[in-house]
Amino acid sequence: MTTGIDVNANARAIIAGMERAAGEGAAMVFTPEMALLLDRNRQRAAEHVVPEDANGQLAQLRDCAARLGLWLALGSLPVRRLEDERWANRSLVIDDRGEIRARYDKIHMFDVSLASGESWRESAQYAPGERVVVVPDTPVGRLGLAVCYDIRFPALFEALGRERCDCIAIPAAFTVPTGNAHWHLLQRARAVEASAYVVAAAQVGEHEDGRHTYGHSLVVDPWGEVVLDMGANATDQPGFARIDPLRITEVRAQLPSLANRRDLPR
Repeated sequence: MTTGIDVNANARAIIAGMERAAGEGAAMVFTPEMALLLDRNRQRAAEHVVPEDANGQLAQLRDCAARLGLWLALGSLPVRRLEDERWANRSLVIDDRGEIRARYDKIHMFDVSLASGESWRESAQYAPGERVVVVPDTPVGRLGLAVCYDIRFPALFEALGRERCDCIAIPAAFTVPTGNAHWHLLQRARAVEASAYVVAAAQVGEHEDGRHTYGHSLVVDPWGEVVLDMGANATDQPGFARIDPLRITEVRAQLPSLANRRDLPR
């Protein structure tokens, strides 16, 4: 996706992608981080950042999932927290009846200043999440959740590995400089260390708020082989990959790193 500042247009794009995917026989759809709204102007974005239950576009996506009989891993959307005025960068997993099965709030805040001149302070508006989330019994097996900058923190993925995830979703809106340097490297590493598939749906291209994102939505298998790379050009067509449970079993039998892991002394 190349998500913009019009939440209704973004919702329509997701629904169109879900309909195409369902028509091709998909069981589950994954979207990038901030799929419903990508706007670095927080004052302008604020009118669309509402509590989860008040988000009309989210309601549309839930209805679409139920209508199509399709699971949706909504990479994330900004949500106003009920307990305070801060926002959460929240991933949602919606099942084929339109029910929300899981919520994950991004734990690690993107507070960086890049050599390119880009500066980001996610913690100025967003509150970090505090818990690891795994969703059992999805069409891709046990699904672990992470978001974008989380990928740089191995402890989270060690925890997901201990949960024996079959697949980990890592939706993102990676910058171009960091994507060029680290995107493929980190996604493949996380798949290998968890002996799990990684599905990394990514924002791509030039956005209405002026930012540029790296793209290259990926699916990586448990051996670290790239199964799908959607490249750096925007497209309104979904990409497809098969998540093969036998491949997970094969890799874990051949290289049982999860079983061999030991806790290190401190």
